Amino acid sequence: MQTNWRTPVIVILAGALIVNFSMGIRHGMGLFMLPMTSDVQMSREAFSLAIAVQNICWGLFSPFLGMLADRHGAGRVIALTCVLYALGLWGMELSTTPLMLTLTGGIVIGMAQAGCTISVVSGVIGRSTAPAQRQQALALSGAIGACGMFYLTPLLQWVIADFGWRASLLTAAFLMLAVAPVAIALTEPGRARHVAGQGQSASAAIREACGERGFVLLCLGFFVCGIQVVFIGVHLPAYLRDAGMSGNTGVIALALIAIGNIFGTYWWGMQGARRPRRHLLSMIYLLRAVVIVVFLLVPLSPASVYVFSLVIGSLWLATVPLTNGLVAHIFGVNYLSMLAGVVFLSHQVGAFLGAWMGGFLFDRTGSYTVAWLITAGFGVFAALIHLPIREEPVKRLASA
Repeated sequence: MQTNWRTPVIVILAGALIVNFSMGIRHGMGLFMLPMTSDVQMSREAFSLAIAVQNICWGLFSPFLGMLADRHGAGRVIALTCVLYALGLWGMELSTTPLMLTLTGGIVIGMAQAGCTISVVSGVIGRSTAPAQRQQALALSGAIGACGMFYLTPLLQWVIADFGWRASLLTAAFLMLAVAPVAIALTEPGRARHVAGQGQSASAAIREACGERGFVLLCLGFFVCGIQVVFIGVHLPAYLRDAGMSGNTGVIALALIAIGNIFGTYWWGMQGARRPRRHLLSMIYLLRAVVIVVFLLVPLSPASVYVFSLVIGSLWLATVPLTNGLVAHIFGVNYLSMLAGVVFLSHQVGAFLGAWMGGFLFDRTGSYTVAWLITAGFGVFAALIHLPIREEPVKRLASA
């Protein structure tokens, strides 16, 4: 009998490595704002709009690519979108107008991220592990996947400083091409036949999910998550430079967010196996709001920036394993990539708003203060709406 070498451990490590690169590069997008806009004479709003389009395309294509991964296996989807990611980064390097930047850095990269980041990878990991270990597997893969945010951000900034932003984008493109073959470990042989034998169609799965109040509330919460993390990730380096701090301060801040994210994603995700996930999600959003307000109230200094970065980092992607774990628990794993993609679509609508809002309000008020306060207020809203979610499987699964 032939042994399947794609064990849960292999799947977790392969998925985490791909997320390392795809999300690590995504985390460093804010580093390109000032050098690129200065070099090619674009406004911050034009750059922010391209990143906003990237985020909305990431969300729009996530349910579709998730459905393909659920039906036919994740390997091909992930490999092809890794290559597409590289092409988008190359096109971004060639961009000389806002329209070209929006097409390449916005649409192409956004479409690629929909297939090689969290949603599709979470789906295959969820299917490869037993229900009793699923939450722990999602927490572990999320923590390992977050490591790329730590080491790729300084790498991209080093290349920018020594060789220019164009060379840094080409370096990122090469890394995405190099990681594409790892997707072979995430193929799911016979996946199409398995789904066909389950009875429920993709459209029926979406209707079932959208008919549950808890799913709608999860989508609203992830909408807020998108506003917060993308606003901070894109605009924090520029906010610090405007305050007279060096570019290295912004790089260190993003790196500290990444360090906090590694431990925070793992810790909060593991807590989801022991405590109600809706309460943990509510606590995360409330803590984000408090941390942002405190950051605005204390005098700005490198020390306050670094403390803020570590603390907000511990809450950064901590929502992901908890949210995906809830989706898997309530609706099962057969269409987990697709349903996680639907939830992630709402995240990216918020990400669009967070990226664009920062540039829009800065260009009109001359500061980021209003944007920071709006971001904190959304955190309080998200903390409240998670409390009514019911953590019980739908009737279809309960009766089975």
